[in-house]
Amino acid sequence: MNDFDDRIAEIGRKTRETDVRVALNLDGTGQCRVETGVPFLDHMLAQISTHGLVDIDIHARGDLHIDDHHTNEDVGITLGQCLVKALADKRGIRRMGNFTAPLDEARVEVILDLSGRPHLTYGLALPTARVGTYDTQLVREFYQAIANEGKLTLHVLQHAGINSHHIIEASFKAFARALREATERDPRRGGSLPSSKGSL
Repeated sequence: MNDFDDRIAEIGRKTRETDVRVALNLDGTGQCRVETGVPFLDHMLAQISTHGLVDIDIHARGDLHIDDHHTNEDVGITLGQCLVKALADKRGIRRMGNFTAPLDEARVEVILDLSGRPHLTYGLALPTARVGTYDTQLVREFYQAIANEGKLTLHVLQHAGINSHHIIEASFKAFARALREATERDPRRGGSLPSSKGSL
């Protein structure tokens, strides 16, 4: 079984469109240093760190003169890859997490499984095309990227909400808490793998 100190990872991703570096500590205290050039994305990444108690350091430079799409997606890709690296063999973790977060009138539930099988069910109904300058279609792209590269089963389900900012932020808070639950060590499990198949 890995020590807590081992649940740290850093990955860089550089393409013609973006240059992204992500470092995270799954057993952190919620320290967050994020600079993506996309202010609303920075705000949402801070929710993951604060409510998931994950230390995150993300720096990204992208082709923002075109739009935010490539930066948004590549941050999700790199964060997902970093999560896989930090989790290593996944022994001793709870594996699954479920949390419902409210934000004023909005209520969003996130259910996730660190299953090794990428899947996204996305159920956010966002009433506006933008929050500030951020294209709300990019929320789904972020979750798809982190599900694919983090190899996790992810359900993002909206139960209430009429304000796009509130709905999106509630989803990130719920994701953070569900991820925290799934990655936490189960003292009853010891160092065993949370799978009846014997592999994840």
